[in-house]
Formats: sequence, C-alpha cells, structure tokens
Amino acid sequence: MLYKGVFGSFRLFVGLALLGSVLWQVSDRMANNLFRPFEYFAYFSIDSSILAGLVMTISGLTLLQGKDESARLHTLRLVAVVSMIIVGVVYHALLGDAAADPRDIGYVWPVLPNLVIHTYAPIALVVDYLISIQGHKPSWKKAWWVVVYPLTWLGLSIMRGLSDGWWPYWFINPGSEGGIPSMVSYILMIAVSFIALGFIVLGARLAALKVLASR
Repeated sequence: MLYKGVFGSFRLFVGLALLGSVLWQVSDRMANNLFRPFEYFAYFSIDSSILAGLVMTISGLTLLQGKDESARLHTLRLVAVVSMIIVGVVYHALLGDAAADPRDIGYVWPVLPNLVIHTYAPIALVVDYLISIQGHKPSWKKAWWVVVYPLTWLGLSIMRGLSDGWWPYWFINPGSEGGIPSMVSYILMIAVSFIALGFIVLGARLAALKVLASR
C-alpha cells in the first residue's frame, strides 16, 4: 500500500500539473486576446501534454484506490513517456529559440507552465516509469504501440496543412526549405526515434524488474 500511495500521489501530481499548465497557457492567451484554439491544440507538445496528463492522472487515481494498473493503462503510460521525451528533446534542440509568430510579437509565454510541459514533466515521467518497478510486467511487443499516436498526429497535421496552409512545425511543411524530401526525412526520423525510444525505455524497465527479481 505504501508503494501505491507514493507512486499514485506522484502520478496524480504530475498529471494535474500538466493539465493545469495547459489550462494556464490557454487562460493567459485568452486574457491577452491571443488564443487561437485550432492552432494551439494542433501542437504535438500540447496534445502530448494532455495525453500524458490524463494518463498519469488516471494511473495515479487507480493506485490511490488500491487497484493495480491494467496492461492497457501501462501501455498508454509508455506511450506518454516516450512522447514527452520527444517533446522535451525537440523543444530544447530545435524549437526553444525559434522565432515567435508575428501575431505574438510582444507576448511572453508564462514561464512555469512552459517549463512543466517541456522540461519538468518529461523528466518526471521517465523517472516514474523506470523506478516504479512493481506491478505490470510489459512484453517487448508493447514498444511498437508508441509509434501509433505520433503517426496519427502527423497524418492529421499534414492533411490540415495541405488544406489550409498552416503548419504547427516547419519541419513537416513540404513548402519549407528542402521540400517534400526534407519533410519525409523528418517523418521517418520521428518514427524511428519513437520506435527506438520505445524499446530503450521498455528495455530499461525490464532490466530494472530483472534486477529486482534477482534480489
């Protein structure tokens, strides 16, 4: 019960922090008359934050009720972990210093929710996944599920971009420098990164479980 209480509380805290950060950003942009919902909710970082927030909240409440996490919920948590790793890495490597939208010149994003989404939450999800080694033991085939969500997001983003000309990120825009070959290269790199990370993260968890079982 101590295990479920500690990790249940931690996951609930992280989940609510993510959902609260999204709500904070939305309310701040609305207050500044800069909220564009069909653009804001198209970003992978926002969609992943909502997904991870919901999954961590549900998982946390499940543990706090004294129940075990289901295999399906565990797989969703793996998807959330890998997605948030990508959010953190891509933001700090490619997007952190990107030029602001001309319509947002003079607007400064709230600092704390931005840090939660792009820095604190990705770290928290990884730590939680790797050290919470009690409960469900996943199989290797579960790692393939991590690519379903990002490819679905990519497909919808491309269809939307082709229809109205708006793209959430420059590297999936076929009209940017490099054209379609560059876009396809980035998409393949994203897919491979997700699959590789899925196996790496899952492998690390299985290794931790093996060490625990040997004691």
